[in-house]
Amino acid sequence: MVIGFPICIQCGTKSNPCRCKVVGPTLAFVAFAAAAIVEWPVGAVVYIFKHAKGRRIMAHPATRVFPKVSRAIPI
Repeated sequence: MVIGFPICIQCGTKSNPCRCKVVGPTLAFVAFAAAAIVEWPVGAVVYIFKHAKGRRIMAHPATRVFPKVSRAIPI
């Protein structure tokens, strides 16, 4: 069994002349996965006591980490 590394491609962007991004979205996915491994269990425990705070913690990788990393790398 071969497990490949996921490659994310975003086309139609105006951040570079090629109008496609590969490195930024791929690294953003890796950062998203790393943050999610830590934050989702923590958010689930916090959700038991404070619903809104737990939801914000669990949404953090998708709402903050992925977009910031993807925008930071223009290629």
